[in-house]
Amino acid sequence: MTIARIGHITPSSNTALEPLTYAMNRPLDGKLAHHFSRIRVTHLALEASSEAQFQMEPMLAGARLLADAPLDAILWNGTSASWRGLEHDIALCQAITEETGVVASTSTIAFFKAFREKGWSRIALAVPYTEDITRQIAVEYGRQGFPVVGSAHLGVRENIEIGATGPEPIRALLREAAKSKPDCIAVVCTNFNATELVEEMEAELGIPIVDSIAVTFWEACRLAGISTPIAGWGRLLAEG
Repeated sequence: MTIARIGHITPSSNTALEPLTYAMNRPLDGKLAHHFSRIRVTHLALEASSEAQFQMEPMLAGARLLADAPLDAILWNGTSASWRGLEHDIALCQAITEETGVVASTSTIAFFKAFREKGWSRIALAVPYTEDITRQIAVEYGRQGFPVVGSAHLGVRENIEIGATGPEPIRALLREAAKSKPDCIAVVCTNFNATELVEEMEAELGIPIVDSIAVTFWEACRLAGISTPIAGWGRLLAEG
């Protein structure tokens, strides 16, 4: 059997997405494999030092290393375009494909694909970020045709601290976001383990939750030509 292989460019300080991606992938063992390359990302803020982390050349360097292996696709497993602007991810995907010959996508592109496919247009945000980044995500989502009707944020800028967030603050964040009665809640950050809570909190809140790590995995499956429903991780993956 041929195994599909997906490469992921990931933030260097991320501790969540790799183990969670492997966990979600267990039903697909022998069909789909994931491989990771890192770029230096330590903090998230609307300032020059944060912006410098997401420039094109480090991303392309990571893509080149991944493309030394035979891959079906490369993903930027990060959400920076949700506040920097979708055009940055579109340009990145074009550059990766030109450089490596491998099709590319990103977490932010995956979010907008999922919203459109499922018909979810009124979005609430549940994010670990600072207030200014949260506001900028709302601006960008609105620019892409997905108005943000409510938001909840933790005010954290250091990515290691984001990755160390326990389940209770995440549950509280999701409950706060749900008060706006959106079509779905977007958890925007690939180092924030709402992933393991999605099924539980969808049942409690009665609202679909689109988690960054899960939606990027969903996109990886799509790029690999796999539509197998995967139980235990919420509605998006259960519907295949």
